Amino acid sequence: MTDNPTDTPASTDIVPDWLIPSRVYDILKWLGLIVLPALALFVNTVGPAWGWPHVDAIVITLNALGILAGALIGVSAIKQRLDRAA
Repeated sequence: MTDNPTDTPASTDIVPDWLIPSRVYDILKWLGLIVLPALALFVNTVGPAWGWPHVDAIVITLNALGILAGALIGVSAIKQRLDRAA
């Protein structure tokens, strides 16, 4: 050990800061690819029939959240591939 408390032993595996933990990655992927698009379609279909206000704004927001989730997992996957290639 060293005098510096921030040093870690060389035998421990250090996860890069940019890497999204596996569980978070799986949840974001599920949300971005399945839940948010399906929810947006549901709101867009059922909302007007029930007279819900601001249906267009809700659908746009849900789609934007889906794109954000996809971008986050995409950036993580690209950086992981680049790190493994180096």
